[in-house]
Amino acid sequence: MLYFIFKRCIESTVVILGIILITFILMNIIPGNAVTAMMGKKIDKSTYTRVVSEMGLEKPVTERFENYISDLSKGHLGKSIIMKRDVIDLIAEVLPNTFKLTISSIIFAWIIGILSGILSALFPNGYIDRVMTFGSVVGISVPTFLIAIVLQYVFAYKLNLVPISGFSSLRQLILPSIVIGWGMSGEISRVLRANMIEICEKEFVQLAKSKGRRDIGVVVFHSLKVSILPVLTIMMLQFTSLLGGAMITESIFGIPGIGTLSVSALTNRDLPVLQGVILIGTLVIVIGNLIADILYSIIDPRIRV
Repeated sequence: MLYFIFKRCIESTVVILGIILITFILMNIIPGNAVTAMMGKKIDKSTYTRVVSEMGLEKPVTERFENYISDLSKGHLGKSIIMKRDVIDLIAEVLPNTFKLTISSIIFAWIIGILSGILSALFPNGYIDRVMTFGSVVGISVPTFLIAIVLQYVFAYKLNLVPISGFSSLRQLILPSIVIGWGMSGEISRVLRANMIEICEKEFVQLAKSKGRRDIGVVVFHSLKVSILPVLTIMMLQFTSLLGGAMITESIFGIPGIGTLSVSALTNRDLPVLQGVILIGTLVIVIGNLIADILYSIIDPRIRV
């Protein structure tokens, strides 16, 4: 077990180092240089010289890379050219908002996804299964922005049940959580349903049924424990991907999170902020995948082999 964890940690470290190197290369091969890309070709000479000096672009590439790694080791991600603030402070300011949205969306997705998957497996090809399948397909297939607009129009504008945007109260979390969680719950439901129906045909499940166990008990206590394993991986990946930033949803609902910060940095061509967001998002996803692998190996020891 310790060897498995050590191996996964080494692999994750290599991935993180690779992303750091790739990000640095991409930010330094922009035609002209990063200052021209951010501020346009009409920038005056004095401003150009000042920004180049602030970003250290007058130094050789090798020296810039050494400084870049040194700053990262100290937790320094650079300074925003537009907002004149440290990138780490900007990210720390909006990350809790993304975390709140992530938690609320995940709770909705996991509860609805697991319940609908179990119900679909209990009544395959029946009326309930068809309703659950239709809802899952809609959530997976329809673009997030379209679901957001429809829900805003119906529940916020027409029925006035929830706020249409904002992020100052729990009620304002309801719509964006449903928008994000709908598609994720559909993924969980479809995978869980398929696995549970397949497991129900196995010999140990049939044996439990032959002993007089009720279908609900067999499905929940026998099939679910085995079928949930691949779903756990999906759930962990969903969690880490959301922490990386739900750009579209945050922008539509006016939520000041990582996604909104990314869009703002991209629009304003604020490369230090964009670079910092990419690194933090990558770090979160890699660590999340590492935790998922470890949990998976604990639940199913065969994975270690």
